[in-house]
Amino acid sequence: MTEIHITDSTPFDEDVAVEKSLRPSQFDEFIGQKELVDNLKLYIEASNNRGDALDHVLLFGPPGLGKTTLANIVSKELKSNIKQASGPVVERAGDLAGLITNLAHRDVFFIDEIHRLNAVVEEYLYSAMEDFSIDIMIDKGPSARSVQLTIEPFTLIGATTRLGNLTSPLRDRFGVVLRLDYYEAEDLFHIINRSAEILEVEIDDDGAMELARRARGTPRIANRILRRSRDFAQVKASGKIDINVAKASLEKLGIDDIGLDDMDRRILEVIIDKFNGGPVGVKSLAVAIGEEAVTIEDVYEPFLIKEGFLHRTARGRIAQESAYKLLGKKLIKDQKRLFE
Repeated sequence: MTEIHITDSTPFDEDVAVEKSLRPSQFDEFIGQKELVDNLKLYIEASNNRGDALDHVLLFGPPGLGKTTLANIVSKELKSNIKQASGPVVERAGDLAGLITNLAHRDVFFIDEIHRLNAVVEEYLYSAMEDFSIDIMIDKGPSARSVQLTIEPFTLIGATTRLGNLTSPLRDRFGVVLRLDYYEAEDLFHIINRSAEILEVEIDDDGAMELARRARGTPRIANRILRRSRDFAQVKASGKIDINVAKASLEKLGIDDIGLDDMDRRILEVIIDKFNGGPVGVKSLAVAIGEEAVTIEDVYEPFLIKEGFLHRTARGRIAQESAYKLLGKKLIKDQKRLFE
C-alpha cells in the first residue's frame, strides 16, 4: 500500500525544512530547465547592467519543480532582498500595502499561488506593478479619503500551478512569463546525487537512476523518495542505496516502474470500471475515489496526461488505450471508438 501521497508534489511539513538545506542558492547549482534558466540569466544581467528593476516574472507549471527556488535565486543574482507571501494569506489591501511599501529599490516580492489572490487585493496590485504606487482608503463614510503611497521600483515574481485561473489583466502585467516543465530522468539523477551528498547518504549510480526514473519528473518527489530509501537502506540493508535497495524501497512505497502509485491506478480503474472509460467530470471522479477534485487536478492528472494514460476533454476525463494495457483490462467496441 502506498504511503499517503508519497508522490504528491505539494510540500509536506517535513519537506519544508529539508528543502531549505537542499535548495540551490545560485544558477550554477540549479539542475535542469536549461532554456528557462538561460533566459532568466540574460534578463537579470541586462537589468544589473542598467541598474533598474527586473521586469515582473510569472513562473507557472506543476508543483514541486522549483518555482520558489528560482525566485530566491533571482533575488540573489539581483543582489537584492526578497519578501515572500502566499496568495490566500494576503487577504486585504492593507496587508499588501504593508508588504510592498517596505520594499527597497530592485527588491523582489514573491507571491506563491498567485492565482488564489483576493480579487480586491489584485486590483490594488495593478497600480503597484505598473506605476509603483498604491492607493489606499483611510477611514469610512463621509471622512473617507484616498491616499497614494509611492513605492520603490521592485520585481514581482508570481508562481502558479494554474495559469488559466489568472485574470487577463494580471497576467498581462508580467513582462516575463516562463513555464517549468517536468524534468528528464538524467536531470533528476544529478539532483538525487547532489541531495545525497548534502544529506550524507551513500548511493551508487544505478540506485540513483532507479529513483530518478520513478520520481514523476519532479525534484521534490525525487528528494522525498531518496529520504525514504535512505531509511529503508539503514534499517533493512547495509545503509547504501544500490539498485536492489532502491527497487525494494520503491516497492514498499507502492511506486511502480513508471512512477505511478496506488492512487494513480485507482483513478484509472474507477474511470474504466465505473464510468466505462469516460468521459467523466472531475467532481464525479473525486466522489468516486474519495479524493478532493483540486488534488486530482493538481497532483495526479498532469502526470497521467503526460504519460498518455488520461485525456482531458471539455466533456470530462477519458482513459486512454495505454491505461487499459497497464491495468490488464480489455477494451470493448464502444470504448475503442473513443480513440478513432
